[in-house]
Amino acid sequence: MTKSEKLLIFPSELENISRVEKLIDEISSSHNLSSEIYGKISVALIEAVNNAILHGNQLDVTKKVKVEYNIDNESISFIVWDEGKGFDFSNIPDPTLPENLEKTHGRGIFLMNHLADDIEFGENGAIVEMKFIFG
Repeated sequence: MTKSEKLLIFPSELENISRVEKLIDEISSSHNLSSEIYGKISVALIEAVNNAILHGNQLDVTKKVKVEYNIDNESISFIVWDEGKGFDFSNIPDPTLPENLEKTHGRGIFLMNHLADDIEFGENGAIVEMKFIFG
């Protein structure tokens, strides 16, 4: 497998999530991803982009979301940027605690943390990088 990378930039509109879904399908086809990796990437990346659109850029269509990916023989990494002010990613409530079970939000970061093999936040949470290791 050769190394490849790509950058996708779009306005903060929820319908642009379909562009990310298409990107994941293209990557899966061209790099023959296993169904397990495909599923992990799909849930985690769509959640990250959804968070960037809704929470980071607050549905402001003048603000952009950027998605970059890099693939090599061992892994695939995604970086998602928004133009928001960020958030305290170190202080996210655990959605599995009894007091949080019935809340309708707050599960995205938890899912991303558990699905990605490595995850890092930058720019006060306005950037998230997720790495998925093949195999």
